[in-house]
Amino acid sequence: MSDSDIKKSDILVVDDEREHAQVMCEALTRLGHKCDVTYNLAEAQNKLNRKEYDVVVTDLVMEGRREGLDVMREALRKIPPPPVVLVTAHADIPTCKQALHEGAYDFIEKPLDLDYFRAQVNRAAEKAALQKENQVLQAQVMESAGFEGIVGKSQAMQRVVGTARQVASSDIPVLIMGESGTGKELIARAIHNNSRRRKERLVALNCAGLSESILEDELFGHVRGAFTGAQSEREGRFEHADGGTLFMDEIGDMPAAMQAKLLRVLENGEVVRLGSNEPIRVDVRLISATNRNLDEMVAERKFREDLFFRINGMRITIPPLRERREDIPLLIHFFVQQSAERYGKVIDGLTPEVQQVLMGNPWPGNVRQLKNAIENMVVLTTKPKLDVESLPENLRPAAAVDHLGGMNNLVGISIEQAEKELIRNTLKLVNGNREQAAKILGIGERTLYRKIKEYDLT
Repeated sequence: MSDSDIKKSDILVVDDEREHAQVMCEALTRLGHKCDVTYNLAEAQNKLNRKEYDVVVTDLVMEGRREGLDVMREALRKIPPPPVVLVTAHADIPTCKQALHEGAYDFIEKPLDLDYFRAQVNRAAEKAALQKENQVLQAQVMESAGFEGIVGKSQAMQRVVGTARQVASSDIPVLIMGESGTGKELIARAIHNNSRRRKERLVALNCAGLSESILEDELFGHVRGAFTGAQSEREGRFEHADGGTLFMDEIGDMPAAMQAKLLRVLENGEVVRLGSNEPIRVDVRLISATNRNLDEMVAERKFREDLFFRINGMRITIPPLRERREDIPLLIHFFVQQSAERYGKVIDGLTPEVQQVLMGNPWPGNVRQLKNAIENMVVLTTKPKLDVESLPENLRPAAAVDHLGGMNNLVGISIEQAEKELIRNTLKLVNGNREQAAKILGIGERTLYRKIKEYDLT
């Protein structure tokens, strides 16, 4: 790890031997860390009460007493608690092992090997940085998921959520467009749950693959004897949703004859069950969804223009996941937490290599595919952190490397050329966001900036 990749942290050093404290402080400041030094328990407690530290390094025995344990306990009361590294003589190792059970991060024996000391404190600093990053992601998830669990901070998703909020309070028909797996039903439920109809039913029907006769029976119901096998009467989806909302998914797949019958119901607010002549009044709000381009279908006369105008009161278009990659880290964090809680697992994030693969995948199945992949990883892993071995077979690096822009074609070129292409393609994936690119590549931002300048990348 280069100096530029080390997480720069605020560190509290506590040791009653002033010279020893200054040596530790100097060893850490040379790496770019900021250090405050105190020489007794009272000063350390005062510092901890006045400032948040990323890491605490404390001698175990000060002034003949094991005051380092009191420093540790004071630090661990903070939220979140900083990692605490104890410095100790060999004779006190049993006490330090007990301290590990109480929450200490690690202990280091005297006399100090400064290289080992720096390495251990750097690891503690990385843990603290990961805790902060998880807190930030959690806050962003909570903020972005404030509208019925819809996760996304990209401008495109913020527009979707904003429109859904605005349209929820009205009864205007809504048409939700987007590829399969983008979350069209989630948006429909959010609109219903925030409408004046929220105490009534939301009834869903997927029109894909249904014949005209089955679809008509599903929507309008039938009376006894209407057809062979109709042993009793049955209300259709419109009646079942009376007073509430009917969500018709994949409405673009509806047969042409059924389009005319649906239009008639939407115009007069009445349904007639199969085998009956009696109209039944219904009060239903319609939310439709499709993964097809209805504008083109209307132009090609494959979808009725008058029905299109009727269902297209307000249009919400959900972008595919590949066009809002900045939402992927949030979604990953959200689904890891959700799956870990569901299956009783303790998952401490994922490795940079896995993050890189997940960010680079094109996700043709969109959010649904990402969710299924994360759930699969959480269920099958036996480790506290998701790594490359946790990935489903089709997402393993050998299969996923193509998603980074044809990286398997780099055989036979220099390492510098391969690195240049990797950085170029990663920047392309995140639309030039250097902070995200650095995280995916597992390097520091300063290192990335230097590489961009070195390779003359824009």
